[in-house]
Amino acid sequence: MKNRRRILLVDDDNDLLHLISVRLKASGYDVSAVNNAHTALTRLSVFRPHVVVTDLRMPDMDGMELFDRIQQSNLRLPVIMLTAHGTIPEAVAATQKGVFSYLVKPFDARILLAHIEKALHQSGEMEHQESDASDQAWRSEIISCSQIMENLLQQTRAAAVTDVSVLIQSQTGTGKELLAGAIHKASARSNKPFLALNCAAMPEALLESELFGHVAGSFTGATKPHRGLFQAANRGTVFLDEIGDMSIAAQAKLLRVLEQHEVRPVGSTETVAVDVRIIAATHNDLVKKVALGTFREDLFYRLNVITLELPPLSDRREDISLLANHFCQMLSARHDKDPVRFSPEAMALLVSAPWPGNVRQLLNIVEQCVVLTSTPLISLALVERALRFKPERLVGLSQAREQFEHDYLLRLLNMTEGNIALAARLSERNRSEFYKLLKRHKLDPAQFRKIPE
Repeated sequence: MKNRRRILLVDDDNDLLHLISVRLKASGYDVSAVNNAHTALTRLSVFRPHVVVTDLRMPDMDGMELFDRIQQSNLRLPVIMLTAHGTIPEAVAATQKGVFSYLVKPFDARILLAHIEKALHQSGEMEHQESDASDQAWRSEIISCSQIMENLLQQTRAAAVTDVSVLIQSQTGTGKELLAGAIHKASARSNKPFLALNCAAMPEALLESELFGHVAGSFTGATKPHRGLFQAANRGTVFLDEIGDMSIAAQAKLLRVLEQHEVRPVGSTETVAVDVRIIAATHNDLVKKVALGTFREDLFYRLNVITLELPPLSDRREDISLLANHFCQMLSARHDKDPVRFSPEAMALLVSAPWPGNVRQLLNIVEQCVVLTSTPLISLALVERALRFKPERLVGLSQAREQFEHDYLLRLLNMTEGNIALAARLSERNRSEFYKLLKRHKLDPAQFRKIPE
């Protein structure tokens, strides 16, 4: 079954490894059994276990070092430690560091199964075991196969089931609204409204009215009362993008929503009760803004209950081909064109590009290519034209060293006007060594000497 829970089992005792593996598989778990921690680390991103069961004492890398490495990439992955009688104090210390539990060898397999089941419940995996379809529905619009995104989505689902405020920190164009929408879909508010507003795109004079509403006659042009975003999204979720650009006055009103669960429309003396969850996002450093006094410290702490860091596209390059192909299908249909795809060379160029504009830039580039291509295969030349540059190719170490030496010698000869004794001294080489370098790079010092006028 696709929705079986996955257990990564690590132990250098091959007989015990086989025995536990057989028992876990017989109990319905999908098991990956490895006999060292290094192999376990490579299996993490491919196998994506729900629980790790590892021996404490292993050669080269022990169970605690493995646990520390797992914590760096996946804080929510439960680790159960197996230990001998003589290492019980170490096992107790491990649980104080965050290891889920430990078992002393020899142990009853039923106890191990009970610990695994408890770990799955605590991490929230058992609640999502009904079916793969329902488990993945909340994240269906997020296209990814990268481990960094998988770790983020695990944190996202854990945050979604609570009702606390979430702050999404990321660069522009990474898909903050898409992630906020996924949080809403995975929450208990999923059948209620999800409304989004970009604070940077809204003029300051209209922002408060758009968020909190206004009464008729409150300002020029306000001929009718307006409910505002918070009232319209009552019992649902409000996503505020670029929260760092919100004025201090609007910040004070937003704080009231978070603390008092009520809004006061512009021009009104009465408040209206609202029940909304707020997800905020920014590309700014809010800590710096707080220090500068342009962002309220109390509001920052109310918004920053849980922070999710959405990675730039350059940190998830394994997702670029997936996204590009997805956009190709979507945009071909939108522009009423036959399906197109990228040539291998064109795709390689997309994967190697720096993407300062992130996923939004990739979508723009793919759309240009889909619209302009006259063949079913998008060519390398068309992608180069859309990117308006050719990404720098990584050269080999020997070539890079040769290029550096050549450029370095050119600078020295120019600085010293071809004076070999001075150039050799500056490079901390004797003259014979320096001459050999010049000969290898085919450089003639006489060409750098000034001709007397």
